[in-house]
Amino acid sequence: MRDFESVTLMETNTAMNRNDAAGDPLAVARGVLLEPHGLDVKDLNGAIGRIFEHKVDYADLYFQYTRSEGWSLDEGIVKSGSFAIEQGVGVRAVSGDRSAFAYSDEINAQALMSAADATRTIARSGRSGRTRVGDAQAAPARRRGRRKAPRLLYGMDDPIASMEAAGKVGLLQRIEAYARRKDPRVTQVMAGLAAEHDVVMVMRSDGVLAADVRPLVRVSVQVIVEQNGRREQGHAGGGGRFDLDYFSDERVFAYVDEAVRQALVNLEARPAPSGVLSVVLGPGWPGVLLHEAVGHGLEGDFNRKKSSVFSGRIGERVAAKGVTVLDDGTLPDRRGSLNIDDEGNPTQRNVLIEDGVLKGYLQDSLNARLMKVPVTGNGRRESFAHLPMPRMTNTFMLGGKHEPDEILASLERGLYAVNFGGGQVDITNGKFVFSASEAYWVENGKIQYPVKGATIIGNGPDALTRVTMIGNDMSLDPGIGVCGKDGQSVPVGVGQPTLRIEGLTVGGTA
Repeated sequence: MRDFESVTLMETNTAMNRNDAAGDPLAVARGVLLEPHGLDVKDLNGAIGRIFEHKVDYADLYFQYTRSEGWSLDEGIVKSGSFAIEQGVGVRAVSGDRSAFAYSDEINAQALMSAADATRTIARSGRSGRTRVGDAQAAPARRRGRRKAPRLLYGMDDPIASMEAAGKVGLLQRIEAYARRKDPRVTQVMAGLAAEHDVVMVMRSDGVLAADVRPLVRVSVQVIVEQNGRREQGHAGGGGRFDLDYFSDERVFAYVDEAVRQALVNLEARPAPSGVLSVVLGPGWPGVLLHEAVGHGLEGDFNRKKSSVFSGRIGERVAAKGVTVLDDGTLPDRRGSLNIDDEGNPTQRNVLIEDGVLKGYLQDSLNARLMKVPVTGNGRRESFAHLPMPRMTNTFMLGGKHEPDEILASLERGLYAVNFGGGQVDITNGKFVFSASEAYWVENGKIQYPVKGATIIGNGPDALTRVTMIGNDMSLDPGIGVCGKDGQSVPVGVGQPTLRIEGLTVGGTA
C-alpha cells in the first residue's frame, strides 16, 4: 500500500504542475462547441428554460465534439486507416425517477431548441416541486463568477495532431519489423494505433457550466507464432490520456516483447485441469475480474433497483479482512480518469470496500438524489446520443503485506492465472466466468508448466470472502480497458495486487 501511495503522490504533483501551465477547458469548449455555431450561454439558458415550462426536477445539456483516428497494420501492410468527426448535443430532463432525452447530431440554435422541445414533450411531472425558469437562467452566471481554476489530470493537446500520418505508419512498421526479429517463430504480426480528441461541455439547470478536453491514445500488438504445426497467439498494448509521443520505440518494443513472450509460453501449454482449486491471480490486468465480478454490482442504479447482490448491505462485511477496493477517477493520465464526469461533477477517489466492509456505491446525479446520498462523480455516457448512468472509472484493490513469491510458494496445488481474456458476470447473483489467456499449473509452490483453456468460475461476493493472501505489488493495467454496460462502451482502468483465493471452480480441457 505504501508503494501505491507514493506513486499517487508523485502523479498528483505532476498534475498540479500541469495545472499551472495549461489552459482552461471551458474556454476551449466554447471555442469548439458554441462560437462556430453562433451559440452563447444565453442560448443554452433559453433551452433549459424551455424545458422547465413543464414540471421537471432537473435538466441538462451535453455538448460533444470528437475527432478520432485509427491505423492498423497486418503483414507489413497498412490494412486500414480511419478518421471520423462526430458532434452533437444531448438534452435531458428528469422528473422523479423518469428521464426524458433527445439528441441532435447538429449543433445550432434550431437543433438545440428542437431537442429541448422534444424533451419537454416527453417529460411528465414526477414530483410536486417546480424549479423556476428565472433561477435556472440566473444561476450559471453566479456560478461562473466563483469558478476556481480547473483541475487538470491530463493535457489538453489534440493527440491526433501530435504525429504526422507518416510517423504513425512508421511506428507500426517498426513494431512489425521488431516482432519478426524477436523470434523466427513469429509468422504474423498485427498492430494498431488509435487516437481521440474529445471536447465536452455540460450546462445544468442548477447553474453548473463545466467542460473537459480529453485526449486518449492506445497501441495494440498481436502476434501469431508457429512451431511444429502448432499456432498460438499473444496480445499486449497500452495507452492513456497522452499524446502520441508517449509511444517511444522503447515502450512499443516492450509491448512486442510481452506479446511474443505470451505466444511462446502458449506453445508449450498443456490442457488445463478441472476442479475446485486454490487460485493465485497475478497483479494488474487480472483486476478485470474484480471490475466485472464486483465493480458492476456496486454501481448505484443496480442497488437502487435492488437488482445487485450488494443491495442494502452498506456497513456489512462482504469480503475478507484486508480487502480494500477503490474507484478513483482522479489518477493523472489514466485511461479511466476524467477531470469531470459526463454530468459536470468532479471525479473522486471513492472507497467502495474498506478492510472487507462495504462502504458505498458509485453514483450519478439521478441515483444519488433518489437514494439520498452524495454524488460520487461516476455519471458517464458513451456520447451525446446516450443517457448517463453510474459507471466505473479506475477500479482496483489496494495492496497487502505479502511478497508475491511468498504467495506463489504457499500454493500446494492450484492455478496461477497471470492474464485474462474475456469474461462475463450476472450482477443479480454475482456469478462470473473468465477465461485465462496465460496460466500455469503449480504444485508444492513451484510452477510446473503453462496451461491452456482454463476457465475460472465463481461468485464475486463469495470469492471476496475467500481471499487469504494479498500481495504488496498492486499495479494498474497498462491502459487497455473498455467497459460495456447497457450497450454503451467507455474507457476504464483496472488493477490489483497478486491475490490468493480459495475454492474457485476451474473449468479445463484435460
